[in-house]
Amino acid sequence: MIATNYRVSGGGERWVTFVTGIANDLTLWDVQAAALEGDFQVLCYDLRGHGGSEAPAGEYTIEMLANDLRDLLDSLSVRNTYLVGLGLGGAIAQAFAVEHPDRLLGLMPCCCRARMVPEFAAMWHKLRETVQQKGLEPIVEPTVQRWFSEDFKAANPEVLEKVRAMIRGTTREGYLGVTAAFLGLNVEDKLSRIGIPTLYVSGAEDKLGGPPDLMKSLSEKVKGARHVSVPNAAHIANIQNPAGFNAVLEGFVRGRK
Repeated sequence: MIATNYRVSGGGERWVTFVTGIANDLTLWDVQAAALEGDFQVLCYDLRGHGGSEAPAGEYTIEMLANDLRDLLDSLSVRNTYLVGLGLGGAIAQAFAVEHPDRLLGLMPCCCRARMVPEFAAMWHKLRETVQQKGLEPIVEPTVQRWFSEDFKAANPEVLEKVRAMIRGTTREGYLGVTAAFLGLNVEDKLSRIGIPTLYVSGAEDKLGGPPDLMKSLSEKVKGARHVSVPNAAHIANIQNPAGFNAVLEGFVRGRK
């Protein structure tokens, strides 16, 4: 079991757990945590090699990252929780739900995929090669540019600075480790095993990470699942349109349509 950096806030009987993506840390979810803390216990944590979590060397797997989450929940005696993940976090959340549906009250995968495909993998191989040779700095700006829409980037330079700092906080080992896991992602054929309330959430302007059409198709593989697209949001939908994202999130975990 690795040393995982986490934060628990709020109160109440029910838990909501947030899973970050590649080159994120737990501050990704600050606005969402604040919205839920009055009624829920909120768990945010850093993936291995990210933020304040331990960074073991070597390639990681989706199963390994899902097991890290299981171990963290066990260590905190969290019997069941709503699970929300974005990007790679959404992939981890789906993998966790496939293996441990009894641990979940509901599942909300956001802006994500369930299977790696060759054309998307090509981009990640190039990014990994850059990081292997030169470290994280050369991929900071391309990553920020990919995550948000043009209008948002022009109007919110201070937000982009915070996001750049978050990316820079990722270790080389962590980036290479989790991107290896992402390249091996292949849980799409198992999604029919998920039998809990599930809501797939996309950013309406996400062109690459988890486009709306792709997210809708994933929702159709899970019995009873729905898909909602957050307007005025690209890949990091919860930061670009926090009000729109939170309306969807709160509707899901509070049981409102």
